[in-house]
Amino acid sequence: MIPPAALAIHFSIGQAYAWSVFKTPLEKALDISGTASALPFQIAILVLGLSAAFGGTLVERKGPRWAMFVSLVAFSSGFLIASLGVATSQYWLVIFGYGVVGGIGLGIGYISPVSTLMKWFPDRPGMATGTAIMGFGGGALIASPWSSQMLSSFGSDTSGIARTFLVHGLAYAAFMTLGVLLIRVPADGWRPAGWVPREETGKQLVTTANVSAKNAVKTPQFWLLWIVLCMNVTAGIGILQKAAPMIQDFFQDTDAPVSATAAAGFVALLSLANMTGRFVWSSVSDMIGRKNIYRLYLGAGALLYLTILLGKNSSTALFVVAAMVILSFYGGGFATVPAYLKDLFGTYQVGAIHGRLLTAWSVAGVAGPIIVDAVADAGKKSGNSGPGLYAVSFYLMIALLVVGFIANELVRPVNPKFHEPEPVASAEQAAPAEQGEAQDKKDEARDEQGEARDEQDEEGGADGVPAEKAVPAEKGKG
Repeated sequence: MIPPAALAIHFSIGQAYAWSVFKTPLEKALDISGTASALPFQIAILVLGLSAAFGGTLVERKGPRWAMFVSLVAFSSGFLIASLGVATSQYWLVIFGYGVVGGIGLGIGYISPVSTLMKWFPDRPGMATGTAIMGFGGGALIASPWSSQMLSSFGSDTSGIARTFLVHGLAYAAFMTLGVLLIRVPADGWRPAGWVPREETGKQLVTTANVSAKNAVKTPQFWLLWIVLCMNVTAGIGILQKAAPMIQDFFQDTDAPVSATAAAGFVALLSLANMTGRFVWSSVSDMIGRKNIYRLYLGAGALLYLTILLGKNSSTALFVVAAMVILSFYGGGFATVPAYLKDLFGTYQVGAIHGRLLTAWSVAGVAGPIIVDAVADAGKKSGNSGPGLYAVSFYLMIALLVVGFIANELVRPVNPKFHEPEPVASAEQAAPAEQGEAQDKKDEARDEQGEARDEQDEEGGADGVPAEKAVPAEKGKG
């Protein structure tokens, strides 16, 4: 029941990826620009990273249930405050509610189950983190059509948007309660039946040592991964937060313009790709390694952006497929990075290290929308339309992905001087497991002694010793 508990939280807070459905209605109802309508989303992602960074150690100490409850209260309250802001035409309340208060719920909720899942699935850390984080990517798969339908039913004026926000806040509070009630942590030293951790993995970057969160931020590996995550997120989030209006702009002058309903469907498809990529690519990383999978995310992502630019508005299908693959890489990057951190820094305080790394998401959450929205707004003022609104921003995304690719190539094993002393690691984490391994070795030795006695008794029986002499050896073996 642990993966469903994690998904109850992540499917809810993953609504953030459906924000683009509200952009156009808010712009018309409150008479604001495209850049202004992106602010709640940008602030929410900024606060997500900051709250995850500063709250990561607290989440590790107080446990996942406490973290999920805090996330529930903050995320739901953010919607209620935003509802009040739209109803009273006070846009700053929307920014404060959805962006600041809701952003705290996003950050604490995002990291709440990750460390716990890796403890339940130590043999498949990539798959484990992908299971939880795919829910965040898939949140818009539910929220996008649901929000679109409510706006159609309630209306896209201030009253209708306010009622939609209100329903979101109440419904998500109920759904997230399931996660709070279901979550559990494994007992100390627990591991899957039949699984024995290998002392030597044969993979250069994978360590059996541990690094504290305090020391991790002093290593070049942490900051290289910070750059990798920031570049990958910036390249994906720019499309995601403006997906609905973007596809309409791209094909507005063609024979097959995209309707608002179809645009909402496009957002849902991107959410599906985002969600699927988180589980599939992170699981693949368990087989081919984290460094190789990031080569795919960053290198192939840059080529796909170039494909969209060269294809321009010639094919809706090409645009949709390329965008979906880019978003699958975007989601995969999020799901794989906790396992990458585990490989480099060990399991000791990996949740806190992950929280600090998510400040890269904060920066990307601001940079991505600014790049796309600001360039598009400037293009409109210059008289541009269609794909011309996004050409410059797409070239910038390609450049960022190349920077991320280079940073990933520079990642090397962590210098042993940053490793925790063995007694610290064993006292807080490894002792139960080591005790279990010691007991296993004793059991194996006892079995070998029993088998040796069996062989001696069998040889003795052949020389005339009664067969009953073998009974004590059989008991020893058992």
